Amino acid sequence: MFNCINRLTLCLQGVGLTLFFSCSQPTVKQKADIIFYGGPIITMEGGKDSLVEAVGVKDGKILFVGMLEESEDYKDKRTVLRDLKGKTLLPGFIDTHSHLTAVADLEGAVDLSPAPPGKVNSIKNIQQVLRTYIRTDSISAGTPVIGNGYDDAMMSEPRHPTRDELDAVSSKHPIMVLHASGSMSVVNSAMLALLGINEKTKDTEGGYYDYARNSLGDRLNGRLDGNATFHALATLMAKLPTGDNPKDVLKKKIERLVNAQELWIRNGQTTVCDGRTMNGSMELLKTVASEGLFQVDVIYFPDFESVRNEIGSMKADYMKYRDRLKLGGFKFSSDGSTQGKAAWLTAPYLVPPAGESSTYRGRSIYPDSVLYEDLKCLFLQKVTAQLHVNGDAAIDQALRVVEQLSREGVYTEDIRATLIQGQNSRPDHMSKIKALGLIPSYFPAYVHLWGDWSVNNVFGSARAAFLSPTQAAKNAGIPFTIHHDSPVTPPNLLTAVYAAVNRTTRSGVVLGADQRISVMDALRAITINAAFQYHEEHDKGSIAKGKLADLVILDSNPLAMDPKDLRNIKVAETIKEGITLYVAK
Repeated sequence: MFNCINRLTLCLQGVGLTLFFSCSQPTVKQKADIIFYGGPIITMEGGKDSLVEAVGVKDGKILFVGMLEESEDYKDKRTVLRDLKGKTLLPGFIDTHSHLTAVADLEGAVDLSPAPPGKVNSIKNIQQVLRTYIRTDSISAGTPVIGNGYDDAMMSEPRHPTRDELDAVSSKHPIMVLHASGSMSVVNSAMLALLGINEKTKDTEGGYYDYARNSLGDRLNGRLDGNATFHALATLMAKLPTGDNPKDVLKKKIERLVNAQELWIRNGQTTVCDGRTMNGSMELLKTVASEGLFQVDVIYFPDFESVRNEIGSMKADYMKYRDRLKLGGFKFSSDGSTQGKAAWLTAPYLVPPAGESSTYRGRSIYPDSVLYEDLKCLFLQKVTAQLHVNGDAAIDQALRVVEQLSREGVYTEDIRATLIQGQNSRPDHMSKIKALGLIPSYFPAYVHLWGDWSVNNVFGSARAAFLSPTQAAKNAGIPFTIHHDSPVTPPNLLTAVYAAVNRTTRSGVVLGADQRISVMDALRAITINAAFQYHEEHDKGSIAKGKLADLVILDSNPLAMDPKDLRNIKVAETIKEGITLYVAK
C-alpha cells in the first residue's frame, strides 16, 4: 500500500511540474506574412472592436487584430509591413445579387444607356446609335443586333420604342433592345420572325406578348415582357452565329467572363453573385472554375424553372466551393421591374403603361400553388432560394407561401431565403419578414436613379417614400443587405452605400428621409450581413481572427466624411485571401 501511495504522489508531482513549466513558458506566437497599419481599419465586428490599429495575415487568413504595439509579437524579418498611409482597410465587399454571366454575355451589345454616363435619352438616339453600329461595324444582313440598357424613364418621350421604330433602323437585321431593368425588351419584325413569334404565339407562364399589342388592333408592337424576354434571349443565343471552330467560340466566352470578373474586383468585391444562371451559363461557370480562372469566390443561383428536373443531381454542389465556384441556391422571379411598370402591385400604377386601364396593377408570374410546390421541393432538402419580388403583391405572395411552409415545418429560419429587390414593400411586411427569418436584399440605387420617375409616374410620393425601406428593416431587427444588380447598374457597391445613406433622387430631392441609414449600417449590409445571407459569416464579412483575409483598401474613410461625398470614394486595392488582385493606378 505504501509503495502504491508513493508512486501516486510522484506521478502527481511530475504532472504538477510539467504543468508549471508549460505554463511558465511564453507561448510562441505565429508570425504574420503581412501586417497592415497606418490608417483607419474598420473591422465590422461591432462596438469597440470596430476600429483597430493593425491587422496581421498569415496563409490567407486573419492572424491578429488589435493595437499596433501588440503587432510586434507577430512580426519577424520575413513579415511584410504594409503602411496604409492614411487609406482605410475594410473587409472585402460581398455582392449579394447581380448577374455576372449576363454582364459577360452583353459585352458585345450596343450600349443604349441614358446619360449620364450613356448617350441615349430618346427614341431618335436609339435609332441613331443602332444605325451607326450597323454601318461602322459592317454588320451583314441577317446578323442579329442586340442593344442593352435603354430606359423609358429617362426618355424625352417618355415611352418604350416600338417594333416599327426598330424596323425603321433596319428590316434586314434582327434587332432586340433590352430595357435597363433586364426584364423586358423590344424587337423588330425581323427579330420576331427569327424567334418564331407572331400574333398567334401564346403567352408563356410569366411571359407576355399581349402586353405589347397595339391598342388599335392585334398586331404585336414588339414589346416582350418577363419570361417572354428571357425565352426570346435563350432562343436568340442558340441562333447567333458562332463561327466554324467551337473551341474558338468557347475561348471567347471564357474571355468575356474573365473580363466581367475584373469589373467586380476593381470595385472591391471579393465574393461575386450570378443571380439567375441560365442559357448554358452554368456549364460556362464550371469550365472557368475548373481552369482556375476565378480569382474571387463566385456564388451562382440557377433559374429554378430551367433546371427543375436536375435539382437532385445538383444537390452535391450545394454550399460547397469547387475551384472558387459555389451553388448558393436557386432563383425565382415572381414579377417584373417597378421602373418598367411590370412589378405586381396591390394598388394601381399612378400612370398605367400605354394600352392598359387605370386599374392596371402589373402581373404575377406564378400562382401561389406553383410557387408553393417549387419552394417546398427546395426547402425539404434544406436548400435556399432567392425570390425576386418587386411589387407589394409579389412580396405578399412570397410571405403567404413561406408562412404556409413554415407552419408545416418545411421552411425553417436556418434556410435563410432572400427577398430580392422588395422595392414596393409596405410597413406591415417588416414583422412578417422578421418572424419568418427571411433576408431582404434591397436595391437602393433605384431611389437615386428612378426616384423622380417613381414619384411622378409610377407610385406617387407616399408609396415612393418607402422604396427600399432599409431603416424600417433595421428597426425591425432584420439583417438586410444591399446590392447593385449589375448590369442594371455598374457593379459598384459604394454607389449602393451612397444611395442608401442619402436617398437623394437625380433632381436632388430626398425621398423617404426616415428610411436613410447610417454609413456603418450601409457598410454592414455589404460585409457582415452579406456574409450571413450566404451562410458564410464564420469565414467572411468582418476582419476577425481566423476569417479569410478578404480585404479592400479605400482611398478615404467613409465614416469620416460628408455622406454626400460617399460616391466619390475610390477602391485603392482589392485583396483576396491575402493576395492583391487589383491596385488602382
